[in-house]
This record gives sequence, structure tokens and C-alpha cells, in this order.
Amino acid sequence: MRTIAEINDKILSGQVVAWTIEQLKAKVQDIGVTQAFQEVDVVCTGTFEPMESSGAIINLGHTDPPIKISQCWFDGVPGYAGFGAVDLYLGATAIASQNTSEIKELETSSRTNLKRGGGHVIQDLIAGKSINFKALGQPTDCYPRESFENTISKDTINQFYLFNPRNLYQNFIVGVNGSDRILYTYLGSLRPRLGNAVFSNPGAISPLLNDPDLNLIGIGTKIWFGGGVGYVAWEGTQHFPLQKRLPNRTPIGPAATVALIGDAKQMDAHWVRGCYFQNYGSSLMLGVGVPLPVLEEEVILRCTVEDKDIVAPVIDFSIPRRVRPTFGLVTYQQLKSGRITIDGRTVRVAPLTSISFSRQIAEELQQQIQQGKFTLTEPVASLPQDRTFIPQDPRSS
Repeated sequence: MRTIAEINDKILSGQVVAWTIEQLKAKVQDIGVTQAFQEVDVVCTGTFEPMESSGAIINLGHTDPPIKISQCWFDGVPGYAGFGAVDLYLGATAIASQNTSEIKELETSSRTNLKRGGGHVIQDLIAGKSINFKALGQPTDCYPRESFENTISKDTINQFYLFNPRNLYQNFIVGVNGSDRILYTYLGSLRPRLGNAVFSNPGAISPLLNDPDLNLIGIGTKIWFGGGVGYVAWEGTQHFPLQKRLPNRTPIGPAATVALIGDAKQMDAHWVRGCYFQNYGSSLMLGVGVPLPVLEEEVILRCTVEDKDIVAPVIDFSIPRRVRPTFGLVTYQQLKSGRITIDGRTVRVAPLTSISFSRQIAEELQQQIQQGKFTLTEPVASLPQDRTFIPQDPRSS
């Protein structure tokens, strides 16, 4: 057994051995699990994928005279102002307003407004760009101001941090379309008559699939977050660890999730990018790297899982119901080959996740650990293992 304190001592003394998750999988083939455990201290995982349940907390700073903001827009994208007077939240999927008189240039737009959303504004702020900010106030004796407009940047506001309710899905679904028309979804465009398939998880290099029972990742775990430093703040929304699992403990569909937090002023816009899904809306492509401390040999064993050993369900989006029909399970090895077979026919597959960027993130984290710039943290609490998935159905009063 090792401890995180012992690993941190090795990081600070320059003696740590850190491998990326792909390096570990390759080395285990040559030297075996036991020898790998003796050699490595930290395994570095990473992913770069759309994470739409994300957003930024922003403290604007007080105006003179003060304002209690009731409505606000960042470059035409509405924020949420239901906190303190100048505490705001900008969601990644918020879209540019169409119906407010304060944003005249957008009044004649239609679905093209979906192309500019909260994720793009967050990226611009992280990149150091200036944006237009407008606000309406709720006048009170202590906050008499009725409106405010200014140009802001990350250097002219107080707090600016990402607080994301649901990131790092532990496995996800594969989307297809069995109807006769194209469908526009959160997985992108799905062609009719099973014309294509889309998945959104990096598979065997994904952080949570290499710690399937969340023995290492918990509340307080330090992570590489958008090029900066972040932490696991809580369980994510729709956290569902009770999902059915294979004997290797990997889930057969969406399972565990985490809520993440980190200082956006330290992040790099290269790793935090606004994106747009045609006729669906805006989202956020986000890079996250998670270090897995090698505390015992079992850690290595879990990290040896391969794409051929992980499956995802193929879901037909043409049925507009909460529970949609499935065409069964496919492995990530099949998905990454670019072709899967559904009902005897070959279907092209594309990932939303960037496998290349996911690898780069794992390598960035590895370098920071080896250079003594990134130490590990001990979780202060475990993520719950007993959460059920509660649907929302009409109830009598």
C-alpha cells in the first residue's frame, strides 16, 4: 500500500513516476500488473468532450450607485441573476436573446442565434477578450440603480470560476436515427434510416472508466481543469452509480458523474471552447485531466481495461420518449473502428470526443506531475454509491 502523502513527497522531490493511461495499458502487456504497480506512482487520464451542464459564476463588482441585477446579458447571451446583487451565473447552453429590446441587433435573427451561446462567451472571457455587458436592476433603497452597461473582461471582474453541475459521464450512449428525416440532437446531426451513429466518450482512456467504483476519485480530488487547476466539488447531477455493470465493473450506459469547480482566470481557452450543434444549440468543449494515485495493485488492474471490454447502448433518437428503444450494445473497439453493425447493416460512426486532445491532456498532466507543479489531494468524502435515477412523472397533489 502507498499513501497520497508518500506520492506527493516523491512529486516534490522529483522522484515520482507518472504514466499516461495509454502508457500503463501498454506496459502491463510487457511487464504485468505486479511489476507495473512496483514501478508507477500516478496514472494520468484525460478527456476533451462536450460537457453542456457547465457554466461560470461571475461576480461583477458593485456599481455607483449600486444595482441589484434582475436581468443581464453577456454579449447578448442571458445570464442568471437570482443570487446576490451582482453575483451572476452564465450557463454554457444559454443562447443569445431574441425577444429583449436591449439586444436590438438580435431581434431579426432566428435559429442562427443558437450558434452564439454561453460557452462561446466563457471561452472569450478566458481568452482575455472584452465583451459587452448589459443589466437591468430591481430598484431598492440600497440598490437604486435601474440599469447598467459596460465592457468587461476577466481582469475587470472579481470572481470568475467554472462551476459545472455535471461533467465526466462514466460512459454514455451511442445515438442513431431510425426515422425518415434528419434529427438534430445534443449528439449532433443524426442521418435518417440509420445513416450514421455518434458517441461521446473516449472509452478506455476515460477517467471514470479507469476507477469504475470511484475508489480514488471523490469530493476534493484535485484535477487538471481547462488548463488550470480544479476540484471535484460534489456528485454530478444525474449521478447513477447503480447502473448495470459488466464483471469488470464498467457500466453498460450512463452512470456516475461529478460536479467540478475551478478558477477560470487560470484556464486556457485552447481547452475551453464554445461549440454549436446545428439546430440544437450551444455547448462547451472542455478538457479535464484526472490523476489516479496508484495506492494498491488493484488500481493497476482496473486501469488495464481495454476498449473491447467496455460497451455502450445504441439508442434510436427517432422515438421522442424518455426511454427510447435500443439496438443493443457495442464495444468501444467497434465504435473507434468507424463502423458498427445494426440489424445486419454497416453504419458509419463518429466521436464527439477528441481522442487526440484527450491524449494531450493526459500528457500535460503527466508533465506537470513530473515537474513537481501538480500534487495530489486526498478526497474529503467518497462519492455516493447508492443514488437511484428518479424520473419526473405527473403526480397528484
